[in-house]
Amino acid sequence: MELLQLRYFQTVARTEHMTKAAQELHIAQPALSKTISRLEADVGVPLFDRHGGRIRLNTFGKLYLDKVERALHLLEEGQKEINELAGLQHGSIHLATSTLDPLSEPLSQFLAEHPDVNFQISQVGTDDMMKMMEMGQVDLCFTSMAMEQPLLSQVTVLREDVYLAVPQGHRLADRTSINLDELKDEAFIGYKEDFIFQQMNDKFFQEAGITPRYVCRVDEPPAIASLVRAGLGVALFGCSHVQDAKLKLLPIAKPECKRHYRLIWHEKHYLSLAARQFRDDVIQYFSNKS
Repeated sequence: MELLQLRYFQTVARTEHMTKAAQELHIAQPALSKTISRLEADVGVPLFDRHGGRIRLNTFGKLYLDKVERALHLLEEGQKEINELAGLQHGSIHLATSTLDPLSEPLSQFLAEHPDVNFQISQVGTDDMMKMMEMGQVDLCFTSMAMEQPLLSQVTVLREDVYLAVPQGHRLADRTSINLDELKDEAFIGYKEDFIFQQMNDKFFQEAGITPRYVCRVDEPPAIASLVRAGLGVALFGCSHVQDAKLKLLPIAKPECKRHYRLIWHEKHYLSLAARQFRDDVIQYFSNKS
């Protein structure tokens, strides 16, 4: 039994499709099929049920996959510990986040000080983030949504007020504050339904007792600002430091609209020296800003 066989098995088990797995692994399908057959011969039982051209992980395969993933994870942690002994500059960090904007400056500072650290970023939703954290596929998560699960440690590093963004010249532009329930007839620019900020904004609107009328949905904050400037509608916006002659940000009096950004890590998973240093640097960065 070889390590490569186990990695191939893990990919085939995840995809349950020999052709897709072969493409993902960049090997020929016949070679992959032979490798899986040799592994099954070594284990002594079939790990997949085969019907025509389709394969499905069977009971033996599911049990074996659990052990294989644990073993591979332990080997990866061992590699991280060895890299740590070589020093911070050889460490690695895998960060999962729903938004990169608030992290851009502390991330830039960290990479300038530690240019040889292997940094990988995955921009995913909260559900995928949770799965990656549980599987040990990421070191840290940065998110504005709470992840309430056992064995997860988290620290709030940034609290951000959410404002109503309106174009200059709008009938509300001279207001000093606004209540969300005053906006039931306004045209809104929103995020796409599965975007994390939209999920939070939906809760604010529910608390205010209104259903906003969306005229456009986008998937990034700069697009929100651009469309509000153009006069297409108003929007909830989280960056109070924006200086723009064509944009006015109004504080929201009711309900309270805030985002809390958190750094999250798993207590039982190994954090490299590089990951611990980045975590501490981010905490210190936002602490100095407050």
